[in-house]
Amino acid sequence: MAITMTQAAAERVRKFIEKRGKGEGLRLGVRTSGCSGKAYVIEYADKIEPDDLVYESHGAKVIVDPKSLIYLDGTELDYTREGLNEGFKFNNPNVKDSCGCGESFNT
Repeated sequence: MAITMTQAAAERVRKFIEKRGKGEGLRLGVRTSGCSGKAYVIEYADKIEPDDLVYESHGAKVIVDPKSLIYLDGTELDYTREGLNEGFKFNNPNVKDSCGCGESFNT
């Protein structure tokens, strides 16, 4: 399997990297945190490490470390706007439950 991005998410990543003037792509990870046990980590990556896995969708790269891939495999990353709120949304088939605030999940 892999990690994919919708057209909207890829466009957001490409525009941000262009505005920033540098970067390889969007780094996704998972850390232990929150009420449900795991939380997503999102940051822009300036470097691809030798162990990183790189997936490309619509001209933008998603970079994932092997330890996080077991929680993220099959995920589709979207970028949405709902009223005044906007941000990345994870469509992760591995999630069995998430907290009420949407900040953490468990598998």
